[in-house]
Amino acid sequence: MADRALRVLVVGCGNMGAAHAQAYEALPEFSLCGLVARGASKDRLKAQLGENIPLFNEMQDAIKQTRPDAVCIATWPDTHEVLALTALAAGCHVFLEKPLATTVSGAKRVAATAQLAGKQLVVGYILRHHPVWQQFIHLAQNLGKPLAMRMNLNQQSSASHWHTHKMLMQSLSPIVDCGVHYLDVMCQMTRASPLSVSAIGVRLSDEIAPQQYNYGQLQVRFDDGSVGWYEAGWGPMMSQTAFFIKDVIGPKGSASIVAREAGGEGQSASVEAHTRTESLRLHHAQLNEQGEFAHQDEWIIAADEPDHFALCRLEQQFFARSILENSDLTLHQQQAIESLAVVLAADIAVREQRMVNIKEVL
Repeated sequence: MADRALRVLVVGCGNMGAAHAQAYEALPEFSLCGLVARGASKDRLKAQLGENIPLFNEMQDAIKQTRPDAVCIATWPDTHEVLALTALAAGCHVFLEKPLATTVSGAKRVAATAQLAGKQLVVGYILRHHPVWQQFIHLAQNLGKPLAMRMNLNQQSSASHWHTHKMLMQSLSPIVDCGVHYLDVMCQMTRASPLSVSAIGVRLSDEIAPQQYNYGQLQVRFDDGSVGWYEAGWGPMMSQTAFFIKDVIGPKGSASIVAREAGGEGQSASVEAHTRTESLRLHHAQLNEQGEFAHQDEWIIAADEPDHFALCRLEQQFFARSILENSDLTLHQQQAIESLAVVLAADIAVREQRMVNIKEVL
């Protein structure tokens, strides 16, 4: 397989599907063999790519006709499990946008099926491929234990963005859909296991179903004593103030992402801004004999950091390597399951108004 490009089929042609399709077109490791979507998004994407790419309404038909080596699934979350299982059964490697599934049992089923089939399964945790986020995690790991981690991603959305958020909430709440990224980061920072989670949530719009909520906040506890806080809200009512907090505190000091532009006015709905870092601030807690700070804060400027498209390319290069080198992705998949378990436990905590032990969902 290494002597030719990997034939890849993209299923779902919205924001992330389109980004991944563009990445495949830019990489010699892949050959884009088809686009799948039930609506007009595939036609718009084909026109954007400017290529004679076959279009399909159903994934199974596309697989039969194009015989891909790999399938990229970027559809609504509640379709991830069945589509991934279908692609794996057809003998394809799978790149699956987060989350793995809408239940922990479903996520485990997808991972186990990939392992039994001898196929590679990569989950779309885009921050894992960002060099500055990797540096942020490294700084956090050197702040001592325990850690206190503070993160949020509130999005003031309207028009098509609000429509997308309302569609997403038919599958998952904001703290689940976005939260898997940041719980994954917290797990990497602590290198510890999550124990329990508490959470609150509220429905702030009559445009969503009574059982749904578009604002949530969770608090997670780890077995090393560390704690984490994550907040996410979607909708036209959301505030633009303090919607982009990425901060970790330990006994030795603190590290923060300081994105003045990406965290500024009017940026909360921008997908591009969500992965921007701009700079890191490292604060040292050490005091001198006079009780004053012994060291000034250090600023690390993120020069030439990758944009969203470049990050998608990095993700897909990782996917290609995993296939060509037959990489062991067991830990990658297990960590994806664990971060999903925390946010799903948080969803239970919101709905049942109680603290949830992570073992209950794992």
